[in-house]
Amino acid sequence: MGTTNTSLDTAISDIRSGQQGPAIAAFFDFTAVSDSGSRYRGLLRGRDRKVAQLLLTGIPRDGGDAAYGRYLHTAGELLAGRTEDELAALGDRLFRRAGYGRLYPEAWRLIAAHRAAGHTIVLISSLTEFQVAPAAAVLGIDHVLCTRMVVVDGRLTGQPADKVLWRQRKADAAAEFAAADGVALENSYAYTGAAADLPLLSLVGHPCTTSPDTGLVTAATERDLPLLTFRPRNPPDPGDYARTFAGFGGLIGGSLFGVLVKSYTRQRRPMADSLMKYGTAATLRLCGVRLRVTGQEHARTPRPAVFVFNHQSQFDVIIVPAVLQGGVTGIGKKELTRNPVFGPLMRFVGVTFIDRGDTARAKASLEPVVATLRDGLSIAVAPEGTRSYTPEVGPFKKGAFHIALQAGVPVIPVIIRNAGELSWRDSMIVRRGTVDVTIGEPIDVSGWDPADMHDEVAAVRQLFIDTLLDWPS
Repeated sequence: MGTTNTSLDTAISDIRSGQQGPAIAAFFDFTAVSDSGSRYRGLLRGRDRKVAQLLLTGIPRDGGDAAYGRYLHTAGELLAGRTEDELAALGDRLFRRAGYGRLYPEAWRLIAAHRAAGHTIVLISSLTEFQVAPAAAVLGIDHVLCTRMVVVDGRLTGQPADKVLWRQRKADAAAEFAAADGVALENSYAYTGAAADLPLLSLVGHPCTTSPDTGLVTAATERDLPLLTFRPRNPPDPGDYARTFAGFGGLIGGSLFGVLVKSYTRQRRPMADSLMKYGTAATLRLCGVRLRVTGQEHARTPRPAVFVFNHQSQFDVIIVPAVLQGGVTGIGKKELTRNPVFGPLMRFVGVTFIDRGDTARAKASLEPVVATLRDGLSIAVAPEGTRSYTPEVGPFKKGAFHIALQAGVPVIPVIIRNAGELSWRDSMIVRRGTVDVTIGEPIDVSGWDPADMHDEVAAVRQLFIDTLLDWPS
């Protein structure tokens, strides 16, 4: 007897080869999607500080019944008298400032595999909706089962509504959901890292432990349950800060060196290309980041082109030019001009900045980009328009595709994996590691109807999703 260690790829393969359709459910406990062991400090002050601590800390992984009892008591005291809207807004704000950094990328891959199989996906938790609803939203999970609080006249009383979802009651809630939605539990899946969820694991045909706590490790060993190990989502350490500061120094120094190397030409474009070459190379080396690229041949041929990339990290502004190797500029949001490091460098290499809050002005500012392409210089664009909170690819805006169509150039997908793990969405700090990049084959857009390209753009987005799920070897 013992736990069966399995790989994420094996788990995903089993999902793909198993039964499909909405009659199969995948229950994800919150411990399977978020690392509650990671630490965050100094997020809020004043009257919201203790509530923020409660919402971010939750229940200690090995705390057991006593810890959950203390959590409910504290929640009752701190949340009583607050409105639902107030707490929902606070929960969302905390998630966007810190909580998203706790989400396991491995869990996203599992969720995406279940979604592709047509399964019914449920996020289930002993916590309150104010803690779990923001995560469910960015993970694309429609069904949420959690401990609800009594609301009277729009304000919380501090008492749980009906029953709390703890131990057997959580399993009961899952069983009630299954009965109401026509889910076959014997063919369904459950993921958790908490020993208190053994009743939930016993309920389904495909139980799986994810980075389990001590109590669950013991129980999993006795019951021969499969085990998936997720990487901890730890805050940056002093070494990460030191390497990042060195990397930014290298960016400035390498960029200046690149300009000087080509200054004899007295031409802006060679100097800009040299800036990107030496600046990005120095940054990657000093930050300890390695690029592993497939499809590199598509980076140079054909040119010019519109390169579209998925966007999860501020570090993408280093990754993309390093991969494309010159002869390219970009389109960025106006706010980047205020960045003391990236702003001046992006202006020098000819990035077009757009005001996303003014649609008419944004469209007008893109008109010269078509001329830039016709003159032979490629463009790199993030069609999502903003960085995502998870590896999930957001909706694609059509601007990049209209530009390619008007200029008569192809669209080339640049699919980035792992960048959001090395540098979180709103953080400038970079961790050591490897970023995978795949450059896809050119997409001919010449036959697209500019008035109706929804399906074609959706197909390009699906290419990104499929590649992230099934990465090329």
